[in-house]
Amino acid sequence: ANVAIVGINQVYDVEIDRINKPELPLAAGEMSVATGKAVSIACAIVALACAAVAGTPSLLATVGASLALGFAYSVDLPFLRWKRNPTLAAACIFGVRAIAVQLGFYDHASVSLARASGWPMVPPPPAAVWFGVCFMTAFSVAIALCKDLPDTAGDAKHGVRTMSVRAGRKGVFRFAVAMLLCTYALAASVIFIAGLGGAFLPVNVVTALAHVALGAVLFLNARRVDADDDGAIKRFYMMVWKLFYAEYFLLPFVYL
Repeated sequence: ANVAIVGINQVYDVEIDRINKPELPLAAGEMSVATGKAVSIACAIVALACAAVAGTPSLLATVGASLALGFAYSVDLPFLRWKRNPTLAAACIFGVRAIAVQLGFYDHASVSLARASGWPMVPPPPAAVWFGVCFMTAFSVAIALCKDLPDTAGDAKHGVRTMSVRAGRKGVFRFAVAMLLCTYALAASVIFIAGLGGAFLPVNVVTALAHVALGAVLFLNARRVDADDDGAIKRFYMMVWKLFYAEYFLLPFVYL
């Protein structure tokens, strides 16, 4: 599904990418637009087929919703191409990463386990899952802001009015970094306070400190970034994605 979403984005952004990301296969001419469309559609079909075979409506709905939002973000049709609107663009990203993935995958895993164990009903999402939803929502909004920082030249030329184009790179960069730092600080505080007096206090303390450490990594990297340097911004953006995926490792150790 992710290959399909990224692929269709490159298909419809090929002219913009020739300015912003000329190394990409379609922008560089290493792959034709027709081939890019075919690969994207094939991957979408395979993703939906795998989700259907898995046998839970929640997984099929998660994959279907992710593909729908990904296509709505990129496809240049009436009422679509949501990337042109900063609010809709952010909604696409957190709708997939924070809502569909967190709740959809939880329900898929719970239903599958219930079927295998003979449980009569599926428990509702625990507090830790909702913690993940809230954390990933804030993180996804920040990612939505950061992803456009190195693309202002191509976006402005082709009329894509991202927040970076409208408000300027430096202001958006500072806001995104501040938002991520606040997210880490709040997450560490919630995890630590929730563990007080409980059996999982040692685990929660370690998990809270891990969030503090990741926040420190973010802060130290952000201090060295020149928001006007495309290369520095791109490296920072990729580092933010690494921090995002690091959170998936920590979420199983959050006890609320």
